[in-house]
Amino acid sequence: MADRATPLDQYRQPLESTLTDNVLDFWFPRSVDDEHGGFLTSYDREGAFAGNGRKQVVTQARMVWVAARVARAGYGDEYRAIAEAGFDFLVDAMWDDDRGGFYWEVERDGTTSKPNKHLYGQAFGLYACSELARVTDDERPAEYAHDLVSLLDEHAKDDVHGGYVEYFTPDWDPITEGQTYLENIEPDWSPKESGDAVLDPTLKLTNTHLHLLEAFATYYEVFETETGRCRLHELFDIVTNTVYRTGRRFCTDKYEPDWTPKLDDEAFRIVSYGHDLEGVWLAMEAADALGLSTDLYRELFETLWDYALEYGYDDERGGFYFYGGFDEPASFRVKAWWVQAECMTSALRTYERTGDDRYVDVFAETWAFLDEHQIDRERGEWHSGVTDDLEPVGRKGAVYKGAYHNGRALVECIEAIDRIASTGANT
Repeated sequence: MADRATPLDQYRQPLESTLTDNVLDFWFPRSVDDEHGGFLTSYDREGAFAGNGRKQVVTQARMVWVAARVARAGYGDEYRAIAEAGFDFLVDAMWDDDRGGFYWEVERDGTTSKPNKHLYGQAFGLYACSELARVTDDERPAEYAHDLVSLLDEHAKDDVHGGYVEYFTPDWDPITEGQTYLENIEPDWSPKESGDAVLDPTLKLTNTHLHLLEAFATYYEVFETETGRCRLHELFDIVTNTVYRTGRRFCTDKYEPDWTPKLDDEAFRIVSYGHDLEGVWLAMEAADALGLSTDLYRELFETLWDYALEYGYDDERGGFYFYGGFDEPASFRVKAWWVQAECMTSALRTYERTGDDRYVDVFAETWAFLDEHQIDRERGEWHSGVTDDLEPVGRKGAVYKGAYHNGRALVECIEAIDRIASTGANT
């Protein structure tokens, strides 16, 4: 343990006030749909409702998760009640009572509009149910979590190649033709809502398996089942080995069913700095849950950081760009809110494990950029993106933009600072 004092204590109060006054106060109770249940996530740059009442499983589950998480962190019992109410909508309107699993999207009143099932959505359903089970006396979140794990084993687990088949009909038949609706790596920065990406439905995605990793890490931490341990271990291997391009210093996202990298399309030959560094700290979480020492993976984590800092980091003003081609500076240079959130968390987690001061510097510089350019202190929440000209773009809330990334980052950074203040950083 290092016994040197760190400069991190000065950030705790600004982080906490940003969590409570800027993020939580923006979303709650504003997003709670008192008429139909669930959450409304469509808000313009000023914070006014922008008219899209559709409810997608990813964002609905993320809002349940973040409310449960801040309740666990001690920010008020009202957030547990919000999470419980959101869970009610999630299972009453979005769970398939006949065949199990969560539909992709419903209308505001709960009418099913996109009934197919994607593992990306199931991952966040599992994440939400597992986290809520920690803070509620209601036994249903645990029951749904166990049911969902069984369903994934029955229908989606790829026992031949490893990982998971991702895209299914409502009957859990794999979809092998056509196109899938899934989160786009490049959001729409126009005034309209960002839509769904168009992808080959047979692909395996790093992004999906990364979020399955975080979901199974929480599931195993809470329930300690043998199935949870085995699935988490395999997902950990995928994130720390399979999707890492050995010798290239980064991960790629698209794969054939047998995990052959899909690089024939120029759009696939990119590095997402936010996902790589988010993967670092989520892998640390999974290792902790499995009882593995993260020292075994230190070179991998530091190599991913080295690459992101070389090509994706703004040395002049702080913060991370969105993505770029292989071994070249970032080509898409908008600074997305979620990228800053995940990289800030990863920086503190990596400092906590290594004691290397450069990660404190990255955290501090990224926070300074957020504080000056991305956090809207007047109207609440964070701008979706900031251009290279320091102009805010995008919406405060949209199909994929809720309280999850920044809310989680603020909680995780506060708790990391508290741990470092108590025990120091490893060296």
